[in-house]
Amino acid sequence: MKKSSLLENILYNELKPSIAVLFETDTTKEIRIVFKKAQFMKEHKTPFPITVEIFEGAIDFGVNGTLYNLVKGDLVSLEASIPHDLVAKKDSIVRLTLSKLDTVERVIKVTES
Repeated sequence: MKKSSLLENILYNELKPSIAVLFETDTTKEIRIVFKKAQFMKEHKTPFPITVEIFEGAIDFGVNGTLYNLVKGDLVSLEASIPHDLVAKKDSIVRLTLSKLDTVERVIKVTES
């Protein structure tokens, strides 16, 4: 069993979203992304399917040019190679589930402008 918390050791970065690996399983990586209001992740694609949970806050989630307003409790899945972006409408905590084959470094690069 592995245990972590989305609420412990939260660090808001003033310049860009803060990314932390919560834990890895045999098949996934569980990531926490902490956004201050107006921070964003530019449009990007993933090499594998992902799952995104809005744990706290509100995120404008763009998918192929369509904007979805996601709020606390919303959960979405996205297939690989679909262009998407995120903009925090207020301070937010997002849980991202990646394939074990994906890299956290790729996610970090998306936050760099």
